[in-house]
Amino acid sequence: MAVTSMANSSIRDFTKYNRMSTTSGAGPFACTYLVIAGGGGGGKALAGAGGAGGYRSNVLGEDSGGGASAESTLSLAAGVYTVTVGAGGAGRSGSNGNGVSGNASIFATVSTVGGGYGSFQNNAGGAGGSGGGAGEGALGGGAPTSGEGFAGGNAPNTAGSYPAGGGGGAGAVGVTPANSTANGGNGGAGVSSSITGSAVGRAGGGGGSRLSGTAGTATDGGGAGGPGATDGTAGTVNTGGGGGGTHSGDAGNGGSGVVIFTLPVQATVTFSGGVTQTSAIVGVNRVYTVTETDPGSTVTIG
Repeated sequence: MAVTSMANSSIRDFTKYNRMSTTSGAGPFACTYLVIAGGGGGGKALAGAGGAGGYRSNVLGEDSGGGASAESTLSLAAGVYTVTVGAGGAGRSGSNGNGVSGNASIFATVSTVGGGYGSFQNNAGGAGGSGGGAGEGALGGGAPTSGEGFAGGNAPNTAGSYPAGGGGGAGAVGVTPANSTANGGNGGAGVSSSITGSAVGRAGGGGGSRLSGTAGTATDGGGAGGPGATDGTAGTVNTGGGGGGTHSGDAGNGGSGVVIFTLPVQATVTFSGGVTQTSAIVGVNRVYTVTETDPGSTVTIG
């Protein structure tokens, strides 16, 4: 038997459902992000450590780098957006010298600056997202980028154990050794984020070297310094941690960066070739963690 009538309330409910079902995948979408650049490499020869990659976040209630508050809400319309995971800078090996600064990470309109290099004796640390630590001598740690990280540590200009400065972290300045007999400077702390559903600290600075004895330590993905002929430790991949400095070993490489973003589950997301990523549902959003990209990589949102 055909239905010839329907209550007004049923008609209203059917119309409401129909409208929702046809627009559920349409943008713009509220997007939460964490974008971290590659960390800087450590230097060699009484050398400072690499600074952490620049750290930007708009996760509510969390911090960006350099003591800044979470950035403003990002709304993304359907379209194609750039996604780049910055490589870490190389630590110095072979001859004495500075490390190499890290590379930028990019997501849509959000770009971060690679961590500054750690310098060798009598050289200033490199500027970057967070600054690199200074080699032993009178010159200072590298300058940071506002809203992304902190400065690298200085180093005393006196004889003794020649401790070098720690790399700056997203959450704290790299440590400046107090005097010529102090340990190498520790790396500055990173920042913790729960964007993936679990708290993880990232973007810590590397530890500075020392002639002998105890070099600087590191946390949140930064690499420890190497005393004497001991190699500096590399920053942890996909944290943007700075590489540890060394005296006569090989310095640590900076850790690669990472791009993490969330979108409502109804959004469709596809990546270009050359993108390595994983995703998981957390609450009403899907969290995408991008760990590696080729040049020119993109993400399409619809």
